Amino acid sequence: MDDADLQTLTQKLELLIQRVEQLKAQNRLLLASEKSWREERAHLIEKNEMARHKVESMISRLKALEQD
Repeated sequence: MDDADLQTLTQKLELLIQRVEQLKAQNRLLLASEKSWREERAHLIEKNEMARHKVESMISRLKALEQD
């Protein structure tokens, strides 16, 4: 292997290392984004459940009023 081949291989390796670092950074951002939307989803599910319970409670009270 001559110097030109070694230099080409070194450049390709450096590019590969840069790409790996870019992918790691992108992966970190995606994981943070996923965590954020999962938390938001859980919060929305909780709010939906609370609203459903309130509606069910109102329906029960209305039915009770109808029976009186």
